[in-house]
Amino acid sequence: MRYFQFDADPRRTQLQKMTLAALFAALTVLLSPVSFPVGPSRCFPFQHAVNAVAGVILGPFWACGAAFVTSLVRNTLGTGTLLAFPGSMFGALAVGFAAKFLPKRRRFWAALAEPPATGTLGAGVAAFIASTAGGWGAMFMTLSVAFLISSVPGAIIGGFLLRLPRRGDPASE
Repeated sequence: MRYFQFDADPRRTQLQKMTLAALFAALTVLLSPVSFPVGPSRCFPFQHAVNAVAGVILGPFWACGAAFVTSLVRNTLGTGTLLAFPGSMFGALAVGFAAKFLPKRRRFWAALAEPPATGTLGAGVAAFIASTAGGWGAMFMTLSVAFLISSVPGAIIGGFLLRLPRRGDPASE
């Protein structure tokens, strides 16, 4: 199952990955009005869906870069919070690393790595940013639930998008 075929030239491959990462970031920013507040965060399932797709197609670091750029632009535009950084980047990294360990035909399952990473690592770092010294535990639980409310549907959407048959793919015929 081929998602995207990169060029044999390493310099061209990097340019292709950078272009795709920028397109994923732009798509996510365009979809950012589709969010809802939960506690101190804004839940944005499409961020997690794009993280899942980008993690499988681009790998962990380019997907994390796309998530960072998305968070930066959303914060600049006022459609996101500072919690968007840890809430998106850890999930993108987890999907990218999980995809590396799965066989090509099963890489869509890597999308399921997004919620555990976002709900634990992302929520932990976000709680550190958003809480006082004594309130980290309560903030972690609040953000963990909020991030899971957003990342579980997003990961399912991303896995579904990765599973869609592609034209010209011999595995889908």
